[in-house]
Amino acid sequence: QEQLVESGGGLVQAGGSLRLSCTASARTSGSYVMGWFRQAPGKDREFLATSRYNGDTYYADSVKGRFTISRDNAKKTVYLQMNSLKLEDTAVYYCAASAFWRGVSATEYKYWGRGTQVTVSS
Repeated sequence: QEQLVESGGGLVQAGGSLRLSCTASARTSGSYVMGWFRQAPGKDREFLATSRYNGDTYYADSVKGRFTISRDNAKKTVYLQMNSLKLEDTAVYYCAASAFWRGVSATEYKYWGRGTQVTVSS
């Protein structure tokens, strides 16, 4: 069972920035496609961004230009830099791993972290 652990969430004012990290367990292959999702109360889990081993990335339109996904394959860590945060970005943020490129549905990701809370205040 692969393990993913997110960190970096917290409380931030609107317009501010946060960087989330997600580190995979030592035995996890660094070649997984990694994705970030979020889920706000009462809403479905929403795709944000995905990255594969060679550096290719793909973003949801809702965060394109504000969020940046990156990864350090040697450290088995993927990052989500979030800038110009808005109140509606408040959610629990999850990282996930998949064997297949460019999945945008949560069902396409096999392994999940437990999530980290991001709260944007006015």
